Amino acid sequence: MPDLGGGALNQQLLQELLWAYGPPGQEDAVRDICRRELEACVDRTWVDEAGNLVGLIGGRSSKDGQGVPALRVMAHMDELSMLVKRVEPDGSLRLTPLGTMYPANFGLGPVAILGDHQTLCGVLSLGSEHTTKESRRIWETKPDQGDKALDWSHVYVFSGRTPEELAAAGVRPGTRVCVERSKRTLVEFANYLGSYFMDDRAPVTALLQTAHALREREQRPPADVYIVFTTSEEIGGVGGSYASRTLPGDLTLALEVGPTEAEYSTSVSGGPIIAYGDAQCIYDKDVADRLLHIATELGLSPQPAVLGAFESDASHAKATGLAPKAGLLCLPTSSTHGYEVIAREAIPAMTAVLVEFVRAWRGDRRTD
Repeated sequence: MPDLGGGALNQQLLQELLWAYGPPGQEDAVRDICRRELEACVDRTWVDEAGNLVGLIGGRSSKDGQGVPALRVMAHMDELSMLVKRVEPDGSLRLTPLGTMYPANFGLGPVAILGDHQTLCGVLSLGSEHTTKESRRIWETKPDQGDKALDWSHVYVFSGRTPEELAAAGVRPGTRVCVERSKRTLVEFANYLGSYFMDDRAPVTALLQTAHALREREQRPPADVYIVFTTSEEIGGVGGSYASRTLPGDLTLALEVGPTEAEYSTSVSGGPIIAYGDAQCIYDKDVADRLLHIATELGLSPQPAVLGAFESDASHAKATGLAPKAGLLCLPTSSTHGYEVIAREAIPAMTAVLVEFVRAWRGDRRTD
C-alpha cells in the first residue's frame, strides 16, 4: 500500500466508538468521544441546536481576506437501532426500527434497552422454532412452512422484567434499543476488520484522524473547515441538513460506508469509493473528479460509482436546497447495514484523500 500522509489506523479509537451506543436522537456517548478527540486539534468546538458536534479549523483565507468559501465535512454519529413501540403486560417490548433494516440484519440476541434511569439488557427474540401453525407468528417465518421474511411484527424483546420494573428504569414507548455491546467487538481476519456499525463509526474515525493530521501540518488549509459529527442521519439526514443550512460554505462533503457489489463495480478490497450520484442527488462533478484525482495520485485505485438505494447527509442537503454543492467519499464496505467488513487500510486511505482535498480546497478555484 502507498505511504499515506493520514497515518495508520487508530484501531483502539475505532473500537471505542463501536462500543458506544448512538441511536438517532441520543448520540451523547459517541459525541463525548468525538469531542474529546477533536478539541485538541481544532480552534474551537461547540454543539449546535440539532445536537451536531462542530469543530472549526480556521483557514488562511479568513486571515488574508481571500474569501475562499468554507468547507463542511460530515460523518454521522448515529446508528441503526430500534424504538420501543409498546410495553406488553408480560414485560416484553414491541419494537419499530430506527433506520432501514430488518431484524435479520442484526440477528436475534442481546440488546441494550436505554431507559431514562437505567440501561437494561434484554434479548431480541422470535420464539421457539419447535412450534406448529398454532403459533402463527413464528410459523409463518419458518422456511419449510410459511416462508415469510422475518419482520418487526414477528420479533420482540424478552426483558425478564415486569412492566413496573421497566417503568422504574425509565423504559416506555419511545425508549431506544441498541444491539448490545457484546456483539460490537471488532473481528480481525486476513486483511479485514468486521463489526456491526462500521456505518458510520469507521468514517467518524477517519474524520477524527483527518483533524489530527491537519493540526500536525505547519500550514493551515486555504478555507475555513467545519468538521461536523452529525445526528439522525439514518432517519433522514436531519443533523447534516441543519448544519448545511446554518454553517458557512458552499460544499457539504459527506463521509460514509459504501456498498461493494457487482452492480456498482466496487469491491471491498479496492480503493475509496467516489460517488457521482445516489438516490437523492447527483453529486457535483468537479468535486467528485477532484477526489478521484487525489486518490489516483496517491496510488489508491479509487472506485467511481453511481449508487442506488443510498442517501447521505450531503445528498439530503443538496436535494433540499440547503447546500449548493455536495460530494460523497466512501469506505468500501461489504454487507452494509448488516455485519459490515472493511479492509484494514480503508480508514487510512480515506484519511489521506480527505487531508489532500482539504489542503487544496479553494471553492471553484481548483488547484492541482
